[in-house]
Amino acid sequence: MIQRVALVTPPYHSGVVETAGSWPNVAFAYIAGALRDAGFDPIIYDAMTMNHDLDRIAVELEHAKPDVVLTTSYTASFPKAAALLRRAKETLPGVVTGIGGVHAHFMYDEVLTRDGDAIDFVLRGEGERTAPELMSCLRSGDDPGKVNGIAFRDSDGVVHATPARPFIDDLDALVPAWDLIDWDIYSFYPIPDTKLAVMSSSRGCDQQCSFCSQQVFWQRTWRARSPESVVAEMEMLRDRFGVGVVMFSDETPTLDPDRWYAILDMLVEREVGTHILMETRVDDVLRDEARLARYREAGVRHIYVGVERTDQATLDMFKKNTQVSQGKRALELIDEHDIISETSLVLGLPDDTPETIESTLELATHYNPDLAFFLTIAPWPYADMYKDLEPYIVSRDYEDYNLVAPVVKPKNMTTDELMETVIDCYRRFYMGKLRQIPTMSKLKRDYFIITMKLLMENSYLRKHMGGLGSMPAEVNALLAKLGIAN
Repeated sequence: MIQRVALVTPPYHSGVVETAGSWPNVAFAYIAGALRDAGFDPIIYDAMTMNHDLDRIAVELEHAKPDVVLTTSYTASFPKAAALLRRAKETLPGVVTGIGGVHAHFMYDEVLTRDGDAIDFVLRGEGERTAPELMSCLRSGDDPGKVNGIAFRDSDGVVHATPARPFIDDLDALVPAWDLIDWDIYSFYPIPDTKLAVMSSSRGCDQQCSFCSQQVFWQRTWRARSPESVVAEMEMLRDRFGVGVVMFSDETPTLDPDRWYAILDMLVEREVGTHILMETRVDDVLRDEARLARYREAGVRHIYVGVERTDQATLDMFKKNTQVSQGKRALELIDEHDIISETSLVLGLPDDTPETIESTLELATHYNPDLAFFLTIAPWPYADMYKDLEPYIVSRDYEDYNLVAPVVKPKNMTTDELMETVIDCYRRFYMGKLRQIPTMSKLKRDYFIITMKLLMENSYLRKHMGGLGSMPAEVNALLAKLGIAN
């Protein structure tokens, strides 16, 4: 009997992203809501945020006794996700297992061939319709081949993929099960004592960046929720669960300007008061130059824009469809409105040398974002750039595909040299930023100091690569002068 479905986050940790905070898996909230509406009993178990290893996960699953265990993964987290489902099989004889997410979506044949002993089903695309339909099919003993949007192995070990499921038209009709979230384990570190949620105001991406998986996953389509739905959910999260910070998971929440402006106006008029962290494109920031004050008034406190590189030739190769000068201007505009600016620079391409990386660092310093992350290129096996990067790949361990570990070896550098250069970029950029503390607004100063401490003391950089070192003596003296504890 299929009734209880456990949605479990794999216990994978890596990269600088976890210095920002901890947040619930928004996809699980949506899928759980759809499962519950279909009459199933979903539970959400965030083993990653709880820092539970496989042994502890086995104990929790044995206690919960689910009939089905579902997980999700991106490429770097896939090995841990497969290990999680394998342990579920060992712990709960007869349990059904499944996996979704971008990696399994594209790599279902490899996933089911290599890990078929652990994984019964791959759920491809959006899961809110597929998961309940598959559960109903399994409950009735019907043929899973009738369920669109999945892949599975038959009794002979042959992999079958059913037809793709169309994207969901009406995103407003989806009701996430936020009440199943353990809110006490989630927070945004730069703003203590506040709960952090992730929300999706739109889905998709109409761009064609060659290194990215999202535009391929979404087939360059974009769908959006109504402004009323977005703002009402923010109010509900604030009032019912005490959420003070919302991170939009959208690649481009600002794509439709009229819709975006309506959201901003509604947030101001209703005095929602929630802090917003978001990503958008450089050209949308430039488009909205006259409206950025409204962003700030509506609660936008942090904007990530993907500058990626500071040389035009590489931007063109990435198919970013932007100009180098636009990136600098966008960051300046964000700064002018006292909004935290964040960007990333992609390093470790086949033609990179210490000199090209030095040039990127110099220009990143010139751009002067509040936060910059120097990421090594990850050759997603389903991205457009993969065929160009494949000859230079030196690691086939998917756990290394985390934008930190070197997976691609430049022609004229060793991977050790690349890693040392990347860490040097972090060290020099952030030590330079520390000396700008006296010129920062209080918001940015407090935000930056907390983030910097997390980078230096608690991040993957420190654990696996020696960290960024300690605060220079003159910076400690400056913090003391400003009355800031270090």
